[in-house]
Amino acid sequence: MGLRTYFLRIVLQLWVWAAALSTYWSHMATDYWRLLGAAAYFAVFFVLPLLTKKPRTTIVLLCILSILPVVSLYPLASEAFNPFLLLIQCMVVWEIIQRLSLLSAIYPAALQIAGLCLVAVRAGLEPSSWLFISLYVILLYSGAALYRLKHEQEAFANARYNTLVSEYRGLKRRLATEESSARQEERMLIGHEIHDSVGHKLTALLMQIESLRLKDGNPYHEEVDLLKQLAYDSLEETRRAVKAFRRGDTGGLQGIMRLIRKLESDSFLRIYFTVNHGAFSAPLHGEQSFAIYRSVQEALTNIMKHSKAREAKILFEAPGGSVFRFEISNPITNPYSYQEGFGLTSMRERLNKINGDLEVFTASGQFVVRGWLHITDRGEPDD
Repeated sequence: MGLRTYFLRIVLQLWVWAAALSTYWSHMATDYWRLLGAAAYFAVFFVLPLLTKKPRTTIVLLCILSILPVVSLYPLASEAFNPFLLLIQCMVVWEIIQRLSLLSAIYPAALQIAGLCLVAVRAGLEPSSWLFISLYVILLYSGAALYRLKHEQEAFANARYNTLVSEYRGLKRRLATEESSARQEERMLIGHEIHDSVGHKLTALLMQIESLRLKDGNPYHEEVDLLKQLAYDSLEETRRAVKAFRRGDTGGLQGIMRLIRKLESDSFLRIYFTVNHGAFSAPLHGEQSFAIYRSVQEALTNIMKHSKAREAKILFEAPGGSVFRFEISNPITNPYSYQEGFGLTSMRERLNKINGDLEVFTASGQFVVRGWLHITDRGEPDD
């Protein structure tokens, strides 16, 4: 129940109680106990929200809350039945069904019905009035019971749904881990196979070509040099492929794609991913790809931790083919203040080491993390 609803209930309670007590205003000096009963009623009403985690105490307080209106509005000699008692008991029923289960609600409900019967007998109601009160009580408690039953069913369904979602996420994580392990093992096997077979044969071929080139009287020096260069280039390509297989693909642009899929499925974060022409084909070396991956990961983690919006936009572009630029943005509410923490500082330092930079700013209702680095088409040396 929200704070606004709580204050609305207080205003309604005060209004109904004021109307109920106004009937006895002319002789309130002698019937001051009615005011004391109303004061005790509101004292219990204000204490109830503080004891929601104590079910037995809550039952006792709601029983007291059910009795106090009967005591305060009990008719003395020659006094009529106060109809506002029915409205007050209706509001008490609302408190009961909000705070107690159907089984626990039997105790305060029984006291309410007994109190109404006692007041009706004391007031000497006619049979038609008894019929009205009986129908009122039947409809009131039937509706309250149906409401509570539906509420409990929804709570059970939500708990079951949350359990299933938790199990589903755990299963997805296990499958992803097993798939990643199997993929990495397969890559290692392929890398070893290439290194042991193709790599060794190319090395042997280079040795044979070099031996042929050094022989005296060989009229095909230029052709042999060309063959040697081709064999050497093939060996270097093989070494780079083996190194890529062994390194795996935990980071880089492919790692970012997996990170996005994981966040969308596990954290219900809606991500709009835009890749402009040339971004995926940009010749990034391993350290650059890993820096981009870590930067995007940190930015998305900050969005989940600090932003109320469950959406983000990611942009990759390589303008002119000389600079790779990435941008992560999410909606914010104005005014918005932020302070760069360890994560953003580490992102900037990591990019600075590879000739890049990072800027963080707010614009047009968006919090933006933008980074860039210079593209260098260089190979990685291998042993």
